[in-house]
Amino acid sequence: MIGERIKSLREKKGYSITKLADLAGVSKSYLSYIERNVQNNPSLQVLAKIAYHLDTNMEYLLGEELAPKVSVEDVLDEEWHSILRDAVDEGMSSGDFRALKDLVRSHKWKDEGLVPGKKKTSNIIILHIDH
Repeated sequence: MIGERIKSLREKKGYSITKLADLAGVSKSYLSYIERNVQNNPSLQVLAKIAYHLDTNMEYLLGEELAPKVSVEDVLDEEWHSILRDAVDEGMSSGDFRALKDLVRSHKWKDEGLVPGKKKTSNIIILHIDH
């Protein structure tokens, strides 16, 4: 499964096996073994390098059914640009955005255990600490 996902994403990006191997810093033969499922247990370090250059994440490569990362241009309409500009103008840093993203991800993880059909509620509290 890992190899199939890597090959599919590589082909969608238009990369040859040589190009991706060079970008990720792995040998062409090793990448070929992964794609053909001859090597089906690559290290997390190798997967991280490959995932980075395929604009995806290791979770997707490992078989989670999450879609690969989407290009920023595909999602950011004018409303998103406006929200981001306002946040930056108000002093929000990239670290703040990362912390907020991690908080939302953590909250979604907790909600996955809810009973089917039960309405999900949000109890996210945002704390801003000035340094």
